Amino acid sequence: MRRSLFQLALSPGKLRNSIILRLLALAFAIMLFGVLSRYYMLGNFLREDLGRVTSEQQLALAGYVAHDIDDKIHQREALLSRLAAALPPELLDQPDALRAWLRERYQYQPLFSIGLFVVRPDGRAIADYPAVPHRMGMDYSDRDYIQQSLRGRFYIGRALIGRASGVPALPMSAPIRAGGDVQAVLVGVTAIAAPGFLDLLLQSRIGDHRNSFQLVSPRDRQIIAASQSELTLQPVPAPGQDALHDRAMAGFRGAAIGEDGQGGEEVRAIVPVPSTGWFVVARLPGREAFATVSRVKRFTLRHALLAFAVFSLLASGGLYIVLRPLSLAARHADRMTRGETPLEPMPVHSQDEVGYLIAAFNRLLRKLEEKQAELARIAHHDALTGLPNRLLLSDRLHVALAQCQRRGTRLALLFMDLDSFKLINDTLGHKAGDKVLWQAAQRLTAIVRQTDTLARIGGDEFVLLIGDLDDSAEEVARTVAQKCLEAFNAPFPISGHDCQLGVSIGIAIGDGLSSADNLLQAADQAMYQVKKSGCSGSAIICL
Repeated sequence: MRRSLFQLALSPGKLRNSIILRLLALAFAIMLFGVLSRYYMLGNFLREDLGRVTSEQQLALAGYVAHDIDDKIHQREALLSRLAAALPPELLDQPDALRAWLRERYQYQPLFSIGLFVVRPDGRAIADYPAVPHRMGMDYSDRDYIQQSLRGRFYIGRALIGRASGVPALPMSAPIRAGGDVQAVLVGVTAIAAPGFLDLLLQSRIGDHRNSFQLVSPRDRQIIAASQSELTLQPVPAPGQDALHDRAMAGFRGAAIGEDGQGGEEVRAIVPVPSTGWFVVARLPGREAFATVSRVKRFTLRHALLAFAVFSLLASGGLYIVLRPLSLAARHADRMTRGETPLEPMPVHSQDEVGYLIAAFNRLLRKLEEKQAELARIAHHDALTGLPNRLLLSDRLHVALAQCQRRGTRLALLFMDLDSFKLINDTLGHKAGDKVLWQAAQRLTAIVRQTDTLARIGGDEFVLLIGDLDDSAEEVARTVAQKCLEAFNAPFPISGHDCQLGVSIGIAIGDGLSSADNLLQAADQAMYQVKKSGCSGSAIICL
């Protein structure tokens, strides 16, 4: 029986060396690699994207809560200050009349849920409304808000458990003056859990996420209020226990991803409350923020198995169709070896059609690579000096910043502008100016390391990027800047003239938290500071 072409090509003796089997194995390996790479790359991409989006949402949410708290504080500050200014000093000697006066104002605008009371300079309460048992005559002289208002200033005291009310409360105080002197202190106290005060912050769930909030006073190192009630009036974590909290206490405001104190991740946003110096922290557990990542990974694996089975069938049939001409050639050669057909020349290696196609493709590929390399060089290098241009500098600067963030290193950016270059252009012509730029590029190139990037970003402006620096970054940058200045000491021989040029250098030092635009702008500003001084030199700015 006549064997089929496919059976002949894949007979047991030839199966081990079959090109079809090899291509199938290669295709399966590529597909497996693609599935795994998508699994991890897509997960990382989604994680970064969701982290960014969630951080922005948390920042907006925390900002909304902080703005609401700021408004509530402003309302109470304005009311208490007006009442203190309007309180008749003669009532200080008439407790009953003073209490009636407080009742009349309190009923009109009851912002202080625990009430208002007046304290004499000796710290004793003399009148209050609403009346709270045991508050009259109580000594408040040890309270920070009483001490500060007796000095003549409005003050928001440390949140505490009220002596008279017994509940967590926030006191505020304003001085009562007569003839310019402080005669007494008016105190307004609001319960932390009072309706309409910190309602937005005390909600533990907003939308579909378990957001938690904290209101922190850096001055008092205290959590004033939290959606987790057990944290209210608790001290803040000790330094070193929570890195992101330490950053917030040091002044960081924004959104970041950090640890939740139990080994897990969470997305946090820190927003200031301007009127008080407090800040609001919005926290979202990482398991909720990144739940979509886990679901997408499971979806990818499930459908990859189905795609693998379908691909196996399609690839097997497709390879048979594509490689059928090669199978025919192999069959023809086999028939000649068996004497079934006369011997005739057979194309081999580079003389056959496949070899000729491969050789032609290789020649074409070499030409394309040469053209591509030339185009890449033109796109990323300055035509006059051969140095990297602004586009290539930007790419390398972003790579250097990423390395700084991973390694914890620093980098320096030197922004250089030639002094008196315009005079040469105007007097000797643009060709002479081009020669000056080329010579300047050669002198600067001789200074920099191979790992650094010297770029011409336009006109007579050059930028030098020095990466992978340690804590001595400023010293290294100043040393390199000094070498650049010395490189311009010798005159430039142009068209029979010895042209003397100077250079103004602005230096910016950055790390992994810096941005490329800010670094370039800072270096440019530092360079202009040198320009304004009227002589060549360098100036440094650290970001």
